[in-house]
Amino acid sequence: MRVGVLGGSFDPVHYGHLRAAECALETFDLARILLVPARRSPFKARGFASDQHRHAMLKLAAADHTRFGVETCELEREPPSYTVDTLRLLVRRAPEDVFTLILGSDAAVDLEEWREIGEIRRLADVRILARAGEPVGPGAMAFEGLTVSSTGIRGTVCAGRSIRYLTPDSVRLYIEEKGLYK
Repeated sequence: MRVGVLGGSFDPVHYGHLRAAECALETFDLARILLVPARRSPFKARGFASDQHRHAMLKLAAADHTRFGVETCELEREPPSYTVDTLRLLVRRAPEDVFTLILGSDAAVDLEEWREIGEIRRLADVRILARAGEPVGPGAMAFEGLTVSSTGIRGTVCAGRSIRYLTPDSVRLYIEEKGLYK
């Protein structure tokens, strides 16, 4: 089975992430997508919501899609989160599967600096989704991404404005109930 792996902070998950996952399913002919929340990326500062909240929101966002799953291995390991460790684990668990690592073009900018990039490429086919207006290089596919961002959502919540239609209602209600990003 061809399985896509889409990682990120998901702080919070939003329709842009979900649209990218859906596009990857179709574009790269994948059977399913694993959404992998990072415990702490070596390229980013500490997040805003806890690991437990990010995991809960991601489960809510993926709940109504039969081909989306949430993989928590990075939340279970000591930080920082390295993609090569995640891919090794996934290949060990399901050696019959073929993995495709899906990156946004923003994440792919530093790809050559990632830990054991050669091993990553051995374990998974690396594919890049480039938003409209971004350069499309080797291994990249242009896709009509949404201009929503986690940073923007956090700022909107902090300002006391609605995030309706930026993230699934289940995630929006969770953020409101837990008082996140204020």
